[in-house]
Amino acid sequence: MSTDTTKRRLTHIDCMRGIACILMFQTHAYDSWLGGQARFSVVARWSHFASTLAATSFLFLAGFSLALSVESLQRRGAAPGTVVSAAFRRGAQILLLALVFRGQEFIWRHHGPWTDFLRVDVLNVIGVSIALMGLVCWIGSRVKRGLTAAAVAMGIAMLTPLLWTDWRPRFLPWFLESYINGVHIFDKPQPWLFPIFPWAAFCFAGLAAGSLLRTEWAERRGGWAIALVAWAGLLIAFGALRLDALPIHLYRVYDFWHTSPNFFLVRIGVLLDLLAVCYLWSLHQGSEWFFNRIVQLGQNSLLVYWVHIWFVYGGFSILPRRASSVPAATAGLVVIIAAMMLLAWARPRLEGQARELSQRVRGKVLPVGEL
Repeated sequence: MSTDTTKRRLTHIDCMRGIACILMFQTHAYDSWLGGQARFSVVARWSHFASTLAATSFLFLAGFSLALSVESLQRRGAAPGTVVSAAFRRGAQILLLALVFRGQEFIWRHHGPWTDFLRVDVLNVIGVSIALMGLVCWIGSRVKRGLTAAAVAMGIAMLTPLLWTDWRPRFLPWFLESYINGVHIFDKPQPWLFPIFPWAAFCFAGLAAGSLLRTEWAERRGGWAIALVAWAGLLIAFGALRLDALPIHLYRVYDFWHTSPNFFLVRIGVLLDLLAVCYLWSLHQGSEWFFNRIVQLGQNSLLVYWVHIWFVYGGFSILPRRASSVPAATAGLVVIIAAMMLLAWARPRLEGQARELSQRVRGKVLPVGEL
């Protein structure tokens, strides 16, 4: 495969992650700043609806990126045990970052119960999911790994309604049960948290997509394979909606918007189509400058996630919390997006200047033997 094709494959993944960043910014901005009746406006409702696409995109791409990392390790001759260990280490690093972030958030707000430190958020489930996906990465064949990951994703989605209701693991301490169903300290699972069921299913779906798109068959066909992904996304989404319309339900308690396997499939279909759209955009960049800014956001997603929280929810919030109109919050959102794009653009340049300065300083310091 040519270098240009490889670069395009990577940039369209970063592009999709960058779009997820923008969706994340608008979700947090409107949630933090809108006040009064503005919180019940059409803009607020659509913002809430779009929020699920931001979270699912990050989770899906965590699995997709792991598939690329596994492929890279295998091409260098890494043993299956080495691949699994690498996944475990990466998962542990992200989980540790999640706990550090939660502790930092707890300190700057100076209020709230200590139990907020153990709240299961999106970084937590990404870290745990990467460690769990490491077990699937033991499988050497890309096709078998992809199909196994898809089966695990569907299994998680199918078990979610039960683990939120009839099969709740009440015997576990709340902070462990919360990783299963997001119960936290409450008497029932909370839909605003990110437990393994159902959210880890999106990571495994990403691992499945990434593994299958790295098969020799898919790589030889390039754009045709992406077109197949787009059609598969449409079929999965519309098929799930038709299935949900049937009068037959498998579960005693049915919640389409939070635990339904059908809604999981709808979102997977949307993610596959978004992946295809980003691939097409990488081929035909209508505005290369804007495309590059989106890609840079995706490449620095963890940094901009960490920083923008300070200016939306934290002590440096650029607008008063729960007190802004839709126009004011939208103006603040534009500022946040522009600032995060600038940060993503500046980071590699600042790091390069820091390395150059460090090399100059070291070059001017004589070794001990030459004094």
